Amino acid sequence: LPGGRVGRPTRRHASVDHFVFSSPPAVTSPCKILKCNSEFWAATSGSHHLGTEEAPEFCTALRAYAHCTRRTARTCRGDLAYHSAVHGIEDLMVQHNCSKDGPTSQPRLRTLPPGDSQERSDSPEICHYEKSFHKHSAAPNYTHCGLFGDPHLRTFTDTFQTCKVQGAWPLIDNNYLNVQVTNTPVLPGSTATATSKLTIIFKSFQECVDQKVYQAEMDELPAAFADGSKNGGDKHGANSLKITEKVSGQHIEIQAKYIGTTIVVRQVGRYLTFAVRMPEEVVNAVEDRDSQGLYLCLRGCPLNQQIDFQTIRSAQATEGRARRKGPSLPAPPEAFTYETATAKCREKLPVEDLYFQSCVFDLLTTGDVNFMLAAYYAFEDVKMLHSNKDKLHLYERTRDLAPGNTAPLGTSPVLWVALLCLSQCWFGLL
Repeated sequence: LPGGRVGRPTRRHASVDHFVFSSPPAVTSPCKILKCNSEFWAATSGSHHLGTEEAPEFCTALRAYAHCTRRTARTCRGDLAYHSAVHGIEDLMVQHNCSKDGPTSQPRLRTLPPGDSQERSDSPEICHYEKSFHKHSAAPNYTHCGLFGDPHLRTFTDTFQTCKVQGAWPLIDNNYLNVQVTNTPVLPGSTATATSKLTIIFKSFQECVDQKVYQAEMDELPAAFADGSKNGGDKHGANSLKITEKVSGQHIEIQAKYIGTTIVVRQVGRYLTFAVRMPEEVVNAVEDRDSQGLYLCLRGCPLNQQIDFQTIRSAQATEGRARRKGPSLPAPPEAFTYETATAKCREKLPVEDLYFQSCVFDLLTTGDVNFMLAAYYAFEDVKMLHSNKDKLHLYERTRDLAPGNTAPLGTSPVLWVALLCLSQCWFGLL
């Protein structure tokens, strides 16, 4: 959720929220409290209420959580999240009458919806999503989500949005993985933001993979998980989760075959881009849809975080008043005009779709030519990951034309003048 929490608490253990879902440690931190937190979350998120018969299972998970924190105690001495977790465990032990001595076995393991219920859990097929469809008449339906630039979001339903979303936000939150991004201002005093940090948690799954955490930040795009490994661990199907470095420090790809998922992370300039290909059934594998409202890849950005193109069009008159009455607009490091920005974007994006428009918008608002490359690579990832080649290009339609007379948005230079004004002097005009 916004504010830095990696996951979401279940209704069953709402009291756990204050210590389980604190901000993840930095990539270089030896403290592994995030791993302990996530394992406890995975072990206790299967039901919506805690009945009397479930108390032993919850106590087992608590003891495993306490054991995990003890193993990382030495490296976590100065970590507030660690100390919060330790105190929280003690409180929950008392609250649920759990003894400190007892079993600390691994939690129950989830199963993927499309698998054959008669398959053995250690079968090689269970660790390869597509192979589970060999008895079915229809192949899985894949979806795509991407985030790039200032930032621009393409959801699993092919909705395209330009958002503010400063701070930490969850992109994906389902039964098998969590993805969180942190967006920071590109320029001092500007509303333009871009992704500076990314955390991906692959949850432990059957006999295929152990829980793995991947973290990237500006100027730090590792080719391994946080524990230094490059696959799913010691389990039977560990190689069904792999990290491949495509370009050192610039481009990595994560294949999670056990859930049919491919993730691409890039660093372009100073900032990160994210793209994913995921089966529709995995996308919708959530236990509580009511709590998925801020899952950006599924629901999009909240309305109050979206940059509304209708508002931008109405900003034309405001922009004119600002030029007449107010001080001159602050120029970005390299000032692009609409003409020079469009010419630059056409070098990489010849089709004037929303990726092209995003490129122009970002050059006008930031002056950073790397944002042109971010839009270009985002579209390259769409071409590789999207299953429907007829939907590669997206075009925003105008809302003020009569039905049957719609046209692609962004064909007028005046619109982009309004875009520039909105991004650079919005707060000054209120």
